[in-house]
Amino acid sequence: MKTLTKEIQQNITPKSAYDILVEGNKRFAENLKAQRNLQEQVRETSQGQFPFAVILSCIDSRVPAELVFDQGIGDIFSVRVAGNIVNEDILGSMEYACKVAGSKIVVVMGHTKCGAVNAACNHVELGNITALLGKIKPVVDEFNADDNDMNDDEIEEVAHLNVEFSINRIRKESEILAEMEKEGEIKIVGAMYNVATGLVEFI
Repeated sequence: MKTLTKEIQQNITPKSAYDILVEGNKRFAENLKAQRNLQEQVRETSQGQFPFAVILSCIDSRVPAELVFDQGIGDIFSVRVAGNIVNEDILGSMEYACKVAGSKIVVVMGHTKCGAVNAACNHVELGNITALLGKIKPVVDEFNADDNDMNDDEIEEVAHLNVEFSINRIRKESEILAEMEKEGEIKIVGAMYNVATGLVEFI
């Protein structure tokens, strides 16, 4: 697989960026990793980077974006935070990735068995975790307005809704990304990774 150059990046469309990720996850799930010389990619990217995608995902150790999508060094910007939530710093990072560095797709990727979503559904309060979970709480409250105990299926549904909530925040709170999407310069999509199968389902 070639290291991304400015010319290659410029010729990638938002649709082809999406297709690259779909194909990469298919390889990953089938254990058919693309052949890469990682040390060569280190050398070739040392003077600059031209990633085609920015992926916001959870810090969960089972969900490393580069591996899940079978990408190499210099291919994607990986933004990771518990519960794949959005805040000002993450929005700024995404704006840099797309507007400045030329990425063509923004993916918000949640996953099954998410500890942060589970904690938010169970009203965990602990140190700085409380404020982080507060960014998932609106989704929990909307889904579970009566504040009932939630079963595993309901918690998984909240994880899906949390992805959609983060996408809505991106479009609402980043004029730059919203305008780029409107002009067809980027795609903003959601996805769910299944920790049991290795498959990504785009939503």
